[in-house]
Amino acid sequence: MNMTASASGKKLSSKTEQMIRVDHAGEHGAVSIYRGQLAVFGTTDSKAEIAKLVKHMAEQEQSHMDSFDKLILEKNIRPTALAPIWNAAGFTLGAVTALMGEKAAMACTAAVEEVIDTHYADQIKELEKTGEEADLRDMIEEFRADEAEHRDTAIEHGAEDMKGYKVLRSLIRLGCRSAIKISEKI
Repeated sequence: MNMTASASGKKLSSKTEQMIRVDHAGEHGAVSIYRGQLAVFGTTDSKAEIAKLVKHMAEQEQSHMDSFDKLILEKNIRPTALAPIWNAAGFTLGAVTALMGEKAAMACTAAVEEVIDTHYADQIKELEKTGEEADLRDMIEEFRADEAEHRDTAIEHGAEDMKGYKVLRSLIRLGCRSAIKISEKI
């Protein structure tokens, strides 16, 4: 079994390495999505309310990203080689959905966070089962609560009212699940 030494000398399983690599990539992608949305919403006074909402979620995602940046270094884990692609894709997704309107941007957030909630729940179960990395499990639980809050906020702000919501939701969810699987390995 592939094991990596952390800064403290403790060995990590390859499964735990994958978790951290994927979560690191995902938080970078989330920050990029919000950057794309803010690039559109942050430019007009008429969008000040939605920009404030997106900015708050972006700040939370930045905090998550900073935590995973630190963890990647501390645990000496190779980040995904596809980070530049995920960052560009995230920014593009955020900007395009924002250009489609506030409801589309919120639909994007709801769809992404739905996948991340399930993803984090699966990781928490795995870490509880193995008893590994209690600190990582606690961090993921905390971040999962933020992601669920983002999903709920997006729904409250009209995500499901967008024309074509089900189609957009399906496409975004497929993209997110694919990025997760790919980032585990590459």
